[in-house]
Amino acid sequence: MKQRTPVFVNILIIIGLLIVFYYLFVQSYEFLGSPYFWGTVVIGGILAYIHSAIGDLIENNKFKKLSPEEKAAYLAEKKVPYLTRLYQAAFKKQSAAEEKDILIDHGFDGIMELDNQLPKWWVGLFYFGTAFCIVYVAAYSFTDFAHPLTEYEKEYKEQLASIEEYQKTQPPVTIETAKYSADNIAEGKELFKTNCASCHKEDGGGGIGPNLTDNYWINQPEKTLFKNVFHMDWNGSPTNPAMRAFGKNGEVSGAEIEKIAAYVYHINQELPPVTPAQGGAAPQGTEAHWEKE
Repeated sequence: MKQRTPVFVNILIIIGLLIVFYYLFVQSYEFLGSPYFWGTVVIGGILAYIHSAIGDLIENNKFKKLSPEEKAAYLAEKKVPYLTRLYQAAFKKQSAAEEKDILIDHGFDGIMELDNQLPKWWVGLFYFGTAFCIVYVAAYSFTDFAHPLTEYEKEYKEQLASIEEYQKTQPPVTIETAKYSADNIAEGKELFKTNCASCHKEDGGGGIGPNLTDNYWINQPEKTLFKNVFHMDWNGSPTNPAMRAFGKNGEVSGAEIEKIAAYVYHINQELPPVTPAQGGAAPQGTEAHWEKE
């Protein structure tokens, strides 16, 4: 008569499977604080105890039918700790006498083969892998679990939210505190495309609006180019209504204007100008003599 798995082991297995199952569908460990999860654990534990009690009744009934020698052998085996029995069942080798009982003679080719049972740890892993595969496929098919695009969008929103929270704790960027930084050029380029390219083109060469890559400017309220761009983006142009006050209107923040100004400074001071021959707008305004940043 085989020894049964202790009830505490079954409960641990149930809890482990429930954690895997919940995580696949919830996709976070927040369920650990949910009463539904712990209610499921309690129900699973109760079912495990009921299963164990039924097993005890069946085991006692079978035990009564054993011979005295079989009873003694069974009781002796039962005294062996469960983990020891588990290890022995997984790695124990048969004796020479035991091998005779499981020896298979192919006959036609003269090969002798041992009909060994698969190790319990291997069988257990196989069943676990099969169950995990079924749950995983179900979670993948009917939930957002393991979908790269969905996970990316979720993380992206979380990052945006964290940035917003961080910005709330920071003082607003104004023309007095704004500073040029090459680190802002890449983000400034994207902001420029969104807010400015419709009039000034993506390369800043100008179209409806003036060319931002040459050294001629219609409005020069500030002494430095970077501050001048910030001023115009925040306050707008007094001579051209199309150049509205993006900052004052709340369309872009001071931090975003700081990045746009960094990009405009970059294309004006660090890149060659887009000439009319290259599709740029003709110079407008007067030549500027900017002070160094």
